[in-house]
Amino acid sequence: MMKSFSLVLAASLCALTALAAPLAPEPVYPEIARRVVRQLNTTHLSGERFGDHLSAVAWTNLVDALDFDRTLLTQADLKRLDPLRTTLDDALATGDLAFGYDLMALVRERLAQRCDYAEALLQDPATFDFSGDENYVWKRRKAERPADAAAQKQLWRAALRNELLAITLAKELDAEEKAEKPADEKPNYDTEDLSQPAEEVIRKRYRTLRDAYGEMDSETVLQRTLSAVANAYDPHTDYMSPMNFEDFSMEMNLTLCGIGATLRYDDGTVRITELMPGAPAARDTRDIRLQEGDRIIGVGQGDGPIEDIQHKPLNRTVRKIRGPKGTKVVLRVIPVSDKTGTRTKLVDLIRDEIKLEEQAVTGCVQRLENDRRLGYVRIPAFYAGAVSGDTGADARSMTRDLLHYIQQFNAEHVDGMVIDLRNNGGGSLLEALSMTGLFVTGPAVQVRDARSVQVLPAQGQVAFNKPLVVLTNRNSASASEIVASALQDYGRAIIVGDSKSHGKGTVQTVQGLGGDSKVYGADRITTACFYRINGGTTQLRGVVPDIVLPSLYDALELGEDQLPGALPYTTVNPAYYAKTADLAPFLPRLKAASDARLAKDEQYLAAQKLIDHVREANAEQVVTLNLEKRRTRMRAERQLQKAQDDLLSGAQRKKQGPTPENDPVLREALAILSDFIDLRGGPDEPVNTNGDLGSRLFRIFGVTR
Repeated sequence: MMKSFSLVLAASLCALTALAAPLAPEPVYPEIARRVVRQLNTTHLSGERFGDHLSAVAWTNLVDALDFDRTLLTQADLKRLDPLRTTLDDALATGDLAFGYDLMALVRERLAQRCDYAEALLQDPATFDFSGDENYVWKRRKAERPADAAAQKQLWRAALRNELLAITLAKELDAEEKAEKPADEKPNYDTEDLSQPAEEVIRKRYRTLRDAYGEMDSETVLQRTLSAVANAYDPHTDYMSPMNFEDFSMEMNLTLCGIGATLRYDDGTVRITELMPGAPAARDTRDIRLQEGDRIIGVGQGDGPIEDIQHKPLNRTVRKIRGPKGTKVVLRVIPVSDKTGTRTKLVDLIRDEIKLEEQAVTGCVQRLENDRRLGYVRIPAFYAGAVSGDTGADARSMTRDLLHYIQQFNAEHVDGMVIDLRNNGGGSLLEALSMTGLFVTGPAVQVRDARSVQVLPAQGQVAFNKPLVVLTNRNSASASEIVASALQDYGRAIIVGDSKSHGKGTVQTVQGLGGDSKVYGADRITTACFYRINGGTTQLRGVVPDIVLPSLYDALELGEDQLPGALPYTTVNPAYYAKTADLAPFLPRLKAASDARLAKDEQYLAAQKLIDHVREANAEQVVTLNLEKRRTRMRAERQLQKAQDDLLSGAQRKKQGPTPENDPVLREALAILSDFIDLRGGPDEPVNTNGDLGSRLFRIFGVTR
């Protein structure tokens, strides 16, 4: 049995500042902890039991969750906590949750100290002197924690001065921009509390932070503690407390009567990880709109005040965003393009149902300058009839809609087709199998669970036997990666796009903990993993294109590889299949021709210049606290942010229908496909679509497997 956490930290906690009422586990929580650990031990794909190794990971997860920017706890604190690093498994096996609750008490104590120190700094004139050459390390997720209380105060001072300088200059530059605009033109960004002095904005932020931690209830601490345990297995495995499970159960209603965004708690804010096609957020075509990667920090109802939601539980924020159809919600958002968080934008949306038509496949025939006709289809999601509750013979199906366009293309005798899977987050596995079957026969994907590996074949009959190009980006995930990888492994299509796709190759299932879920909650557990037919998983590495044409998303911190604790890339035995063609000999010539065209494409070159700037900005760890240097930097950043926003806005408009005129990547994909057709010997050269090795052997040798 582990030592009492309170005894280990008695010296630290005896002078606990009165921030809020102490929190303690409810009587049922020990049983919940025991059930969660038992279920993880027996159900997770890895088969690993929650022992010393995972205990240490869970320990780190919880410390980082409560002190996400590594400013509240010192290395001296961690030294006192260290004896508990490998004993959480022993404690939770007996239902002992003391670590989570006592750690929260310590974090509250440190937060109270920081807030008091911030007020003292704001009374000191030296705090406002920015004439020196001091710097601040603003990327702190992997930074060293301060060694002791003295070093901690130095860090707190630098952090506050960074905020103060950023707000002061943001207000200054916003006022300049406003003066340059016509009086009736709405500014691009909302400046938080523009009329208040910068120090008052800082005071409000620290009060909000203190209040957020003070308002946390016992269930929130339980949620964070057991989520840290579940996340020790992988970032998609999680515990859902009774309240969180209730929200999860209502997720369909949130989808149908909300804004249509997938949200994730991220360092005190709520990050938008996906905008659902057909939903209000994705239908928005204004210049100021939500984008994937934006971080929500405030929510308002109608024309009422905006409530700060930073550091508050995700489920509470979700409930504020959710609401009746036809009502307005206003979000204060840090744009994905602003890494320092010094600017925000206001986005108002009318809650509405998802328009299923706007998730549907769209397509057209593109005529190139050489008079060649190529088919183009855009697939926003792998939807099935069950999405709308229709499961009959006429149920809506992505594959059926795609087949409609293929038949049209065949009738018009196109020479090839571009399939656009960019920003497609996945959906129905059955639709992925049936879509693959429109282009090739044979196995489509392998699925490994804790017991075995199953090979799933492509479904249906081949309907298109002309050359293919498939477009992907960092937001192409799950079912998109299954289709793209299968067509790549067969040599059936050339993959074009970002340096890789999203890289989520895992499957989660929600399992109750026995008894009433309103009492115990539930676990969401990774139970299976997708593998390509060549034996490699799509997990982490995603699908690497044959020809890389990066978008702005490729420079942002998006993808499975950005999630801490993501499951590694692994392999299984290849499936029993045959390549339909070897495309490797064509790729060098296709790439050379593409490079020559793009070197003259001003629209593409401008986008790539911006992408390079974003990569450089993301790599920077330090900002200056010198007024003149920071002013110069922020002016340049604003120009960069405007260009980023224009490009991201264009990318989001492409969800409504990209064209070769406004989309240089699509334009180049069509050109690559045309070159490929010529290199193969022209449009009349037959394309092999049979990747079923068994049927080939039967024809050749008269034997079967």
